[in-house]
Amino acid sequence: MSFITGLILIDAPASALNNAGNIPGNVAENAVAVKSISTREGTYPYVSAQAFRYWLRTTLEKGKWGWKASPVFREQKIAYTDANPIEYWDDDLFGYMRAQSKKTDAVTQREQSGLIADATPTTETVTRVSPLRVSTLVSLYPVRLVNDFGVMARHEDNPVPHEHQFYRATLQGLLSLDLHAAGTFTFVKRTGYLNLDDERQKQAKAKNLIELPKEKAYRLPDEERLRRIKALLEGLAHLDGGAKQALHYTDVSPDVLVLAVTRGGNHIFGHMFGAQGERPLLNLAALKEALQTHKDDLLSDVYFGWVNGYLDAEREKLLRALQPDGELQDWKERIHISHPRQACSALAGALEQHKDWLA
Repeated sequence: MSFITGLILIDAPASALNNAGNIPGNVAENAVAVKSISTREGTYPYVSAQAFRYWLRTTLEKGKWGWKASPVFREQKIAYTDANPIEYWDDDLFGYMRAQSKKTDAVTQREQSGLIADATPTTETVTRVSPLRVSTLVSLYPVRLVNDFGVMARHEDNPVPHEHQFYRATLQGLLSLDLHAAGTFTFVKRTGYLNLDDERQKQAKAKNLIELPKEKAYRLPDEERLRRIKALLEGLAHLDGGAKQALHYTDVSPDVLVLAVTRGGNHIFGHMFGAQGERPLLNLAALKEALQTHKDDLLSDVYFGWVNGYLDAEREKLLRALQPDGELQDWKERIHISHPRQACSALAGALEQHKDWLA
């Protein structure tokens, strides 16, 4: 099976993109901590995978790429989407679990809800493993967290003090999209694979989806699958979100984005960036080893989206390595360097030329 394999770097020059509530043991009651990992080497700020996925979902919903977001329904202490991947693109690519409560009060609330009347009828619990997998966004190096002191003073009498943490870091994340699973919906009686209950199978047949009897699955036409995948790539290139934007205004769109289609879901680019002190470095030896070792698994070219003005010395190092006498001279025809948005567009174009990667 084929996967879009990607690596993303986000420059966070003075940021608090994902917060963890009050700072433990702090004198001030309203002192807000950032999420971070404490190690012997120091403190690594991070953005949770859930927050990363939320940024991407909301970017896609706000964009102009035709994204069809699934409605969310709430009953007491649970919430779920419509869980209809045939109709809704995020149910398809982000996965879902819809397990309606059978308690009397929950059933009553559901029946009285005006929204639920428009939901796809559900005969049993349906779940779908997400074709899109993302990692936590973690700083490449340990940093010193800054405690910033502020006040609310737009009123008479004493000002109200408050604190929050922020940091300066480069965050790295990994992502993978299962191209076989995108637009392919199974009805296997197993958690994560009962994507379609009887009602949804009827809809699949009514819409003339392609039936895959051996897999117990239905599949959308390749054109529709590509439309959804291309929208996902556009959303990734235009990524927006993050906490404390009114105070720190961090652009979270990728500063570096590395993309390729690979055979198998193992990530091959995870060690190509390191750090010296608080300066990110491109590890050419790690990149060369990854390319040579996984040469047979690289189905597409490798697309580097790299913003000019960010780590220019490291970008130039990569360009020199692709010259006739460079370390990566054998890859000069298969590595392409452009802006992240152009890299996403180039990969989308390659997918259109190689629909067999969707098989």
